[in-house]
Amino acid sequence: MAGERPIKFRLLELFSDEKEHWNNEIVVQMQKEYNMNNNFGRDSINFDIIELASGGMLRSVQSKVDEDGVYKKGFLLHQYVITDFGKTRASDACLEYV
Repeated sequence: MAGERPIKFRLLELFSDEKEHWNNEIVVQMQKEYNMNNNFGRDSINFDIIELASGGMLRSVQSKVDEDGVYKKGFLLHQYVITDFGKTRASDACLEYV
């Protein structure tokens, strides 16, 4: 079911638990759900997360350099949380709120 929903809607749904999530962990989950198990899929999903943050629906709470290569060695990992605006948009998209 999750793989049938638009990616950004699913991302909002995952963040709607109001917990902080690292982008690399969300990306791995999304890759499995949407069968996007390649570097292009990984980076596309991460870009969607960045767009949601740029649109004010997610907020970065901390970041760190990926020294171990869990996502991409040397790149920044971000931990995000949903914003009130993101909760409203999730509700507008008829997503079941956790």
